[in-house]
Amino acid sequence: MIEIAPAGPTDDDIRAGEVSVPLPERFDAGLYFIGRIRTPWTERGTCPRRGDAEEGPVCTLEIDPRWADALAGVADCPRLQVLYWMDRARRDLVLQSPRDGATRGTFALRSPVRPNPIASSVVSLVGVEGMNVMVRGLDCLDGTPLVDLKVQHG
Repeated sequence: MIEIAPAGPTDDDIRAGEVSVPLPERFDAGLYFIGRIRTPWTERGTCPRRGDAEEGPVCTLEIDPRWADALAGVADCPRLQVLYWMDRARRDLVLQSPRDGATRGTFALRSPVRPNPIASSVVSLVGVEGMNVMVRGLDCLDGTPLVDLKVQHG
């Protein structure tokens, strides 16, 4: 089990209208990363706001070998839900001022800045090669920890 320490916020990262709160002293739960995500984006500013499952670049989900048997049947699933941990996002803002300038509560935004920086994307499967699952439709930084992978129906 891996526990991730909160990202260290810095005061110069706060925009006008934003409010931060102290984080809890301890975690309530732990999780296991099942792999890493490989994308072409190395800086937050270059990531798309939402991935394109049809025209976006092919990204690779590198699955840890211990989870090999969990990939059985994935190659038959045209759409997948990818859950990932935005490990480089701060976690303490309750009010945020996105680039459009309208201050809103964190839970009213799709921002990576949240108490638990869990993200979800519905992607199109391109293929499975060994422990690598190739998909289109992600919007995260290269090296992002992979939390889970699920079939997406409908």
